[in-house]
Amino acid sequence: MRIRVLFFGLARDIAGVSEEQIELRNSPELGDLRRQYEARFPSLAEMSGSLQVAVNEEFRERSWRLNDGDEVAFIPPVSGGEDSARPADFFRLTRDPIPTARLAEDLKSPEDGAVVVFEGIVRNHLGGRRTLYLEYESYESMAVRKMTEIGSEARARFSIDRIGIIHRLGRIEIGETSVAIIVTAEHRGAAFDACRYLIDRLKQVVPIWKKEFFEDGFIWAEGEAAVQT
Repeated sequence: MRIRVLFFGLARDIAGVSEEQIELRNSPELGDLRRQYEARFPSLAEMSGSLQVAVNEEFRERSWRLNDGDEVAFIPPVSGGEDSARPADFFRLTRDPIPTARLAEDLKSPEDGAVVVFEGIVRNHLGGRRTLYLEYESYESMAVRKMTEIGSEARARFSIDRIGIIHRLGRIEIGETSVAIIVTAEHRGAAFDACRYLIDRLKQVVPIWKKEFFEDGFIWAEGEAAVQT
């Protein structure tokens, strides 16, 4: 399959070209193409937190499946006046490992006096049973919309600066991060309160489901309960 790849702004300077045609096997995910270019141009990897990628003129997540004839554009932050250098909120789903430290660094601004980070980690047990791994699935378009909504709720309730929410899908191993929430603020109290509010609301209203695997079977987690299947 053949893909047209475009580069704009700083991404164009890094790549040294404005566009190129490449051949890919099968129908890879957008994340595969991103990793290929980040390995080829390490400076793209360094700006990964702010770099967006569009497929056929629509911003897409890393899990988006590419097809023959697609146009992929690497797009750095756009200019927009005085606030253009400030980091932007993000609400994402991913099937890649979550780089929490880098995302927190990208979200900070000079006005912040606090950054609070929550990470949900895959533990190795549930009750007396040994957990092997987890799998998450989601109603993806609705999940991103609901994450954005609870971000707006938090902003209305707390004096905070920036919000980042990212949840992983697919298989996740013991010790890996399944969800990360990052809040920046002028003062730590608001950042702590907003972070707690966001993870609690995410568990209540965002359509993401957890399947926990054991040596003798699996269960679906449903709220605070677990449903044996």
